Amino acid sequence: MKYLKGFLYIVALPVILLSIWFFATTGEPNFFVPTPAVLAEAFGETWTWDRMTTDVFPSLGRLAVGIVCSILIGIVGGLLIGSIRWLRALLEPTMEFFRAIPPTVLIPVLMLLVGVGDEMKVAVIIFGAVWPILLNTIEGVRSMDEVLADTTHTYGITGFNRVRYLILPSAMPQIMAGIRQSLSIALILMVISEMFASSSGLGFAIVQFQRSFAIPEMWSGIVVLGLIGVTMSFIFQAVERVVLRWYHGLREIENAA
Repeated sequence: MKYLKGFLYIVALPVILLSIWFFATTGEPNFFVPTPAVLAEAFGETWTWDRMTTDVFPSLGRLAVGIVCSILIGIVGGLLIGSIRWLRALLEPTMEFFRAIPPTVLIPVLMLLVGVGDEMKVAVIIFGAVWPILLNTIEGVRSMDEVLADTTHTYGITGFNRVRYLILPSAMPQIMAGIRQSLSIALILMVISEMFASSSGLGFAIVQFQRSFAIPEMWSGIVVLGLIGVTMSFIFQAVERVVLRWYHGLREIENAA
């Protein structure tokens, strides 16, 4: 019964939106807004295996590399900057400067410096997606429990063991919150980077459909992006439940008390 209720919660809003869309497009046909039936037909005809291998899989590969690099850079850099006070004071103005620069503005610059290949697209994703992880990691380290910090110091827990057993678990809730934010940013930047000087990818395909006035096919590409975003969200939630199992258990005990 519990799982059935959860399933109904998940599908209720999509069913309502599809119903509204269906009834709103039953009148005179609109060239720019296809009906659900037309969109479903275009989706099946467009996103065949050949299209998946030429556009979807390369995009997913670049997205995965960008996210993994952002997580590694953000966590390692955040732990280092958050743990060293003078380094944080030194780098904070510079980080705020670069964080304020929209990653899309750097696409022409990266095209000149790196080229128009996959390296440029991955660099754009990393530059935009790393900041939520980096800043949340720094704040997580700064908000560490001082009692626990003094206890580990008293027992002589230093070096890697201090990072593993104290700093990283204390900052992990905020790190996961930063990763959640970076996933949507990475997906957006993946599409935008593929719209510039690209010959493959979801962003390239959507722009090509738009320029050739293949409107149902263009909408089908947007649907693919939405499905990728939903899948990423479900995967993240599953990983988060495993990584933060101790944290959610502690919250349940506190709420019960």
